[in-house]
Amino acid sequence: MTRRLRTVRFVRHGQSEFNAAFERTRPKDPMIFDPRLTDLGRAQAAALADPARWAGVELIVTSPLTRAIQTAQLAFAGVAAPIRVEALHRERLEHSGDVGRPRAALAAEFAALDFGDLPEIWWKHDPVRPTAMDVESEAELASRVAAFREWLAARPERDIAVVGHGTFFNRLTGHVFANCEVLNSPDF
Repeated sequence: MTRRLRTVRFVRHGQSEFNAAFERTRPKDPMIFDPRLTDLGRAQAAALADPARWAGVELIVTSPLTRAIQTAQLAFAGVAAPIRVEALHRERLEHSGDVGRPRAALAAEFAALDFGDLPEIWWKHDPVRPTAMDVESEAELASRVAAFREWLAARPERDIAVVGHGTFFNRLTGHVFANCEVLNSPDF
């Protein structure tokens, strides 16, 4: 019996308000928390929307950061596969843009998605100082990357699209992603 190869399609989110502002303020953090897509980011994501392009995708997995959710909804418009929100592949917390919003706020805004498996506070945070930015170490990120690899390997679907973030995807694949770039990785 021939084993069917697994394909994972990695999709980095479109340009976010943080990305656009950070281009102007770097290295200063523009202090935009859980940013949305810009007009350009929405156009980038919408340009990916072609059900024929995504033929065969059985599951779409998105990070709970708003820019990723928006990208998933735009890029996969018309695709029958379910969208699952999963925090394991969220972006490395280094800047304000990597701090998320509570599950209840996301569920209120994106009512069509199921946030049931998501903890209320799902990003890296200090329980003693929950509003402080708690930068994630490379070791913590490496641990999450390994856990996400295992999570993907355990999935029964053979064709999965993952909408996420540049730093996380770089550590996972070794590839540097542009906004809304797609990397198809057979037998991942």
